[in-house]
This record gives sequence, C-alpha cells and structure tokens, in this order.
Amino acid sequence: MASRKESGTATSAVMASTSGTLDSPVKQIQIEGLVVLKIIKHYQEEGQGSEVVQGVLLGLVVEDRLEITNCFPFPQHTEDDADFDEVQYQMEMMRSLRHVNIDHLHVGWYQSTYYGSFVSRALLDSQFSYQHAIEESVVLIYDPIKTAQGSLSLKAYRLTPKLMEICKEKDFTPEALKKANIGFEHMFEEVPIIIKNSHLINVLMWDLEDKSTVADKHELLNLSSSNHLEKSLQLLMDRVDDMSQDIVKYNTYSRNLSKQQQQKHQYLQRRTQENAQRQSRGEPPLPEEDISKMFKPPQPPPRMDTLLIAGQINNYCQNVKEFTSQNLGKLFMAEALQGHN
Repeated sequence: MASRKESGTATSAVMASTSGTLDSPVKQIQIEGLVVLKIIKHYQEEGQGSEVVQGVLLGLVVEDRLEITNCFPFPQHTEDDADFDEVQYQMEMMRSLRHVNIDHLHVGWYQSTYYGSFVSRALLDSQFSYQHAIEESVVLIYDPIKTAQGSLSLKAYRLTPKLMEICKEKDFTPEALKKANIGFEHMFEEVPIIIKNSHLINVLMWDLEDKSTVADKHELLNLSSSNHLEKSLQLLMDRVDDMSQDIVKYNTYSRNLSKQQQQKHQYLQRRTQENAQRQSRGEPPLPEEDISKMFKPPQPPPRMDTLLIAGQINNYCQNVKEFTSQNLGKLFMAEALQGHN
C-alpha cells in the first residue's frame, strides 16, 4: 500500500486470483454500514493525528454497481519488522473469510486522511496497482476530522482512463502530458456512494435513537470555527509554496533549453559559413558530427508531481469553501434569530 514500502507489486500478487471475475466499470458504490463502522473504529484505535490507517475492501460487482460488504485493516508495523509478510497476511485473511462464507474478493482499499491531504504520489501508485489488476477497484477516503464535526466524510475515487494510460506508459514528461491533454481535474473521478443497512439494523438504530440520553445537539450551531479553517489555510499555503518551487524548476528548464537551442543554431550557422569558405578555396568540407551528442538536451522535470500538487490545492480550496459556506449559513441564521428577538 501507499505508506507500507510502496507494496504495489505485493497487492497485485494478492489480487491476481480475483482479477478474472470483474469485468464491468463501476458507476455506483453500495457499502454496508458495518464496513463504515469498521473503518471508523480502525482509525479510532490506531490512528493518531496525521497518522494514516489503511485496509482492504472486500465485496463483489453486480452489473455496474460495486458492493462493499466487508473489510479488514492492515496491521501497524515498522520497517524493522522483517518477519512480517504483507502478502501472506492478506492471503491468510482472505482464506479465513472464505472458510466462513464471507465475501473475500478484493474490490479496493481504504485510507484515512488528515484535513483532506490524500492527493499524493503514494496514493496514485497504490490505486494504479489495484486498478491495473482489477478494473473496478476503488479507494475510499475517510476524513475523521470532518466526521467529528457532525457529518460523515467518506468518498470513493478512481483513476480516470487518461491517467491510467499515462501511468502504464510511465511517461510523465511535459510533452506526454500535453499530448494526453490531462490536467489535475482529469486525474481522479469520484464515484457516488450509497450506505445500505438491513431492515433489522434500521429498526435497531431507531430504537437506540429513542433511548439515547445524549444532550441536545446545540454544538451543531456553534459559531466558532475552531482551528479547522486555520489549519486548512496553513496546509493550503504549504502546497502553494511547493507549487511555486516546481514552477521555478520548470522555468529554469525552459530557459536552459532555449539557451541550448540558440547555441545549437549558432554552431550550425558557423559550420555552414566555414564549409562555404572551404568550398570556395577548393578544400573538402568539414566531417559530419553528431549534433545530438554535442548538445544534449536538459532533462525535463517530471510534471506528475506538479499535477498532484495542483489537485491537492484544489481539494483544499473545496474544503475551505464547504466549511466557510456552512459557517456563513450559521451566521445568517444567528443574525435572523437575534433580529427576531
């Protein structure tokens, strides 16, 4: 997975046995409520602050709908745990689930996020490994901070076909990305999620809600923005600085390339003039030389990281927009209540 030694090849090996059963693209995701609770519990038990937790999603594909019926977490381990075999662990879990007649087919993976900071090269590589082995694979992004504010934040993403082709070719040069006409808005596609519970679980939830002794939820109308907005803007500024550094690198590459092209043009002009003079004197022309070896073009900086940074900036902006719109709604509501009184 992403934060576990980039084990994309390991996940591909585990999923190879199930890749032949999934054929259709995914247009909708149906996830069991129990799976959502397992993901939340996993973060509460092992996630602390910005630490990311990850796990495997299991289920099946029905026509164009992906049904996620179960999941299991990746255990926390360090680089020093040389005896831990991640592939063997996944195979053992899938074998155990199959023995108790539970859906055991890989359909993706999940990951927690810290203030929406999930658009990274690690996530891109992991999702490409999954989606390349199983076309319908998705990644669920769980935001515990936004969920703690009163609304469940769980989103599903897939790589777009354009980005899949770029990753297969592994050509992230500016020319290749320009030819593919791909931008940060064409990298990930969000898939709608439907959370489904059985009728018995719905009845139980209604019964528990009636018996709940939780105090009135006045905190939902709290006008303070706490530190959520401040932290989001700080992360946004950090990413903008990263973007500025990448722009400087690309501008430096463009200047060096332009300078080299001028030097090459001047060299060819001098060589042409010298050959003309030698021909007028009846002398043989200069021998041919390999221009490409004399003027090696500078190495272009990879542009995929820049696209990822732009995608993360866009994600931060959307989070800030959503948060501020909710707070503005509360302020207008409070103003109306004060005017009424």
